[in-house]
Amino acid sequence: MEQGRVLLDHGGGGEAAHRLIREVFLSRFTAPEGTVRDDDAALLDEIRGPLAFSTDGYIIDPVEFAGGDIGSLAVHGTVNDVAMLGAVPLYLSCAFILEEGLPFPLLERLAQSMADAASAAGVRIVTGDTKVAPRGTADKIFITTAGIGRVIADPAPSGTRAAPGDAVLLSGCVGDHGLALTALRGGLHALSDIRSDSAPLNRMVEALVREAGDLHVLRDPTRGGLAATLNEIARRSAVVCLVREADVPVRDSVAAGCSVLGLDPLYLANEGKLVCILPQNRAEAALNAMRRFPEGRDAACIGEIAPSGADGKTGQVILHTRLGGRRLLSMPEGEQLPRIC
Repeated sequence: MEQGRVLLDHGGGGEAAHRLIREVFLSRFTAPEGTVRDDDAALLDEIRGPLAFSTDGYIIDPVEFAGGDIGSLAVHGTVNDVAMLGAVPLYLSCAFILEEGLPFPLLERLAQSMADAASAAGVRIVTGDTKVAPRGTADKIFITTAGIGRVIADPAPSGTRAAPGDAVLLSGCVGDHGLALTALRGGLHALSDIRSDSAPLNRMVEALVREAGDLHVLRDPTRGGLAATLNEIARRSAVVCLVREADVPVRDSVAAGCSVLGLDPLYLANEGKLVCILPQNRAEAALNAMRRFPEGRDAACIGEIAPSGADGKTGQVILHTRLGGRRLLSMPEGEQLPRIC
């Protein structure tokens, strides 16, 4: 630690590795009742099924950005993935790939950010692993997290359960995360006020389960944005999703930035939004539940589910444009913005 940077010794399993784990991670991630211990696995004796289980990897560039960093994003991303099954996230694991030469002050900031994000979301980081890659074979830090939660929705929401007549709800404005990283990476100072929307959504989901119920689909529109997520749902449920462009909330600053850069906010990544699909007669209760949370104050009904399009096809997303036309909102091809999560 006295060298100020991560060395290959810190991944060797010896005293340096133990000191790194003890001083950087265990000092921050230790939960009440000794849940985190210096063992090869965590003993979990407080959890009963049915369970939701998810894992994800994070290789974002830059690792710190307006509205968050790779540490908080790793926690939020896995918490939200578990919550999208109508579950209460309880435990997380985390594995770190550190590049030789990574400054310790940066690593400590990211570890503290993870600890703070986990505390705010009400989850515990209970086990993990650390490896050090030689200089030049990684990019600062990669993080893999996994999460376990208790399913409280019955039945659990699924991408296969969207049904004709359902309402399509969105919890807030789209495009913030993708554009915030684009602006930072490109040095676009005129867009410096745009911040990532990275946030945990598990408490909002708990409210939706309690107050709306019968949640057919829950999804967080991350990579590929809202367009990719709705296409996935339409394909898996063999339906058509009809979306009203005028009803999709987009911040003025994001819309302006996208206009200048030639980007479509419907395809930009989000890290603190969810799509909720449920029967029309429960839509108002769901919107009221979401709007009670800061992350859901801009929640809106943006469309509905149809059995098929005018051509009889399913698995499509059709956008009703502001000009009164209709166009197919296709699945994105390639990668618009690399390294956004």
